[in-house]
Amino acid sequence: MQIINVLTQYYPSFFKALGVTLQMTVISLFFATILGVIFGLFKVSDFKALKFIANIYIDIIRGTPLLVQVFIMYYGVGSMLRPYGFQWNMIGGAFSAGCVTLSLNAGAYMAEIIRGGIEAVDKGQMEAARSLGLPYGVAMRKIILPQAIRIVIPSVLNQFIITLKDTTILSVIGCGELMRQGQLIVARNYQSFQTYAIVAVMYYVVVIVLTKAFQLVERRLSNK
Repeated sequence: MQIINVLTQYYPSFFKALGVTLQMTVISLFFATILGVIFGLFKVSDFKALKFIANIYIDIIRGTPLLVQVFIMYYGVGSMLRPYGFQWNMIGGAFSAGCVTLSLNAGAYMAEIIRGGIEAVDKGQMEAARSLGLPYGVAMRKIILPQAIRIVIPSVLNQFIITLKDTTILSVIGCGELMRQGQLIVARNYQSFQTYAIVAVMYYVVVIVLTKAFQLVERRLSNK
């Protein structure tokens, strides 16, 4: 079969690109989680200025396509900062630009996830903590957030899969992830169906494996 031949011939390139894809996903979700916690706390804050900042960030990210964000970050920001001596090639090129864009994009969705988790915790928990003399920040950090994080873990894991699939968009800026590698292979062998079928199957297998692993984590957490 031609698909087997393509896979046999190019499997080192496919798996190297898959490694790049997973690496970008992990890095992006790490920083997205930090952004999500920060802006999620802003969303539930009593300070209107913090709520306003969080709303602006979340609305802009959720209201614009990821593809546009990629172009703005890679070409727009790169062009704007070039007179000041900055170039994306100085810090990893398309890989770094892609990670920054995915982090900002996923961070907005994570913020809403975290906000929902915080609001799902019984309000009596905060009231009880404050009545015991705990400052708001301490009560949020030690009592509310641990419970909220446990609530939102399924949604966070789902966001991991979404971000993994979103990496395909980064092929438009030449990032060396799996979709881009597939395009380069097609340019050499002209076997579009076979090559993209392999790419699709690799994404499918990774997503299924991650889904099963996440379901196992959810079951273990629910049994505690």
